[in-house]
This record gives sequence, structure tokens and C-alpha cells, in this order.
Amino acid sequence: MSTSVAENVIPPKGKPKWLRVKLPTGKKYTQLRGLVDKYDLNTICTSGSCPNMGECWGEGTATFMILGNICTRSCGFCGVKTGRPETVDWAEPEKVARSIKIMNIKHAVLTSVDRDDLKDMGSIIWAETVKAVRRMNPETTMETLIPDFQGIPTHLDRIINVAPEVISHNMETVKRLTREVRIQAKYERSLEVLDYLKKNGAKRTKSGIMLGLGEEENEVIATMEDLRKADVDVVTIGQYLQPSKKHLPVKQFILPEQFKKYEEIGLKMGFRHVESGALVRSSYKAHKHIH
Repeated sequence: MSTSVAENVIPPKGKPKWLRVKLPTGKKYTQLRGLVDKYDLNTICTSGSCPNMGECWGEGTATFMILGNICTRSCGFCGVKTGRPETVDWAEPEKVARSIKIMNIKHAVLTSVDRDDLKDMGSIIWAETVKAVRRMNPETTMETLIPDFQGIPTHLDRIINVAPEVISHNMETVKRLTREVRIQAKYERSLEVLDYLKKNGAKRTKSGIMLGLGEEENEVIATMEDLRKADVDVVTIGQYLQPSKKHLPVKQFILPEQFKKYEEIGLKMGFRHVESGALVRSSYKAHKHIH
């Protein structure tokens, strides 16, 4: 590991103080929490116990997961169940659109499990969901955090054609660690997806990476450079936290000053937005990324 990184990480012996967050509070949060519970709405914010939930909800942003909660892939970092997914719910687009209306969401982030079991990889439901949200919530802006759809242009075109304000696809980690961290994914394919999106009409593209899996500083910078070559507009960089003992262990906790360094490097590279910090997740400050 390079000296610069060694100075700005600590070994994983208990969660450092900057990763401890206060319980979300505030009138807007309390109101939305009540609506989620009353109508049994499915948000990643609650199911993933996101540390930024109070802040995002207070700004009118929430994340919704479509296509069920069982993934066909078995990534070493992800807490979502792996196995045989349930049958596609064709009423889901309307359900999601209704949830967004009930919660009065200004900016919605949509994401999903991987559905490699489906001929269309789930891209049709994706497109229908965006259209349903637009019909029911014409003032709401959207980010679609999509799977790689195995890089198949037909499926990617469906997302481009419904024109969400931001199309996001996460690299998750550096090239060297991709096979271990994202078992069925490919580093180059993810870059190709992001490049294809931008070249074929996506208004704004975005990607995210996690730190603390054993990557070195030069590898993080190389990944950021690869994203810029693909003309990605926004990058998010956060600390990996182990969902359970079955998942990949945290190799190191990155110090706040190292995250700040990556932010400064990214802005110099030309990214429109760089969200870099221990508690940063893919949809953190997502409402700002449309500008």
C-alpha cells in the first residue's frame, strides 16, 4: 500500500467516531416515516437503514427498489438476498408512482436488484416505472440507478428513451478487486455501459465506489480517471461497511482527510459533482446532481 494511503486509513478495530450517526429527526422525517409505515411503502432508505435517511428525506429525496428483493447475483458486499427471484409484478410501476405521490417526493431515486433471469433483464419494468412516475408526479425529477443489463444496448436504450434526469450505474470498487467484490460483474463492462449511456443521449451519468476493501490510492484515482474518460458527470465515494459476517470484511477505515483528498482530485479532473465521505452512499445529495 502506498505511504499516502497508509497514513490516511486505520485498521478495522471498532467503528470510528465519524461513522457513528445520530438517529434521524425533524418534522419532515417524522411525517414521511409515518406515511411509509401507514401505507407499507418500500424504500431502500428504511430497508437499508441508510445513515443519511433523515437528511435526504428532509430535502424531499427518497430511494425506491423495484423488481423484488431477491437478486440473481451474489456480490460479496451487498446485503440483498440472492436466489430465485419472484414473478415480476406488472402493477409495480403504478405502486411506486403512488408511493412517490403519497410521500410528496421532489426527487426520486429508483434502483433494482439484478434480474438476469429475465429475457429483458427487467428493463421493460424499469422504463414503465419511470413513465408511471412521470404521469402521476410530473414535477418530480428522477435518477435511475441501474444494473449493467449485461451491457446489452436494447435494454440500455429503454432507459435512455424515457429520459430520467440522471442515469447511474455503480463501479463499486477498483479494477483489481472487481472479481472478488462483484462476482458476476466486469469492470470494463460497467465502464462500457456508462460510456454507451452518455454517447447515446443520457442527460447526465453518475457512478459510485466504496472504499475500505483493500484498494490503494492509485487504484482509486485510476478508477476516477476511467470514469472521466467515459464522460461520467458525478461520482460518489463512501466507506464500505460489512452487512453481515457472511460478507467481505472491512480491510480499513478511510480517514475523513483522505475522502477530502479524493473530492479535490475528482473536481480537478472535471466531475460536475464529487460526493466523497465516510457516510456517502449512492443517492446522497442526489437532488443536487441534476444541476
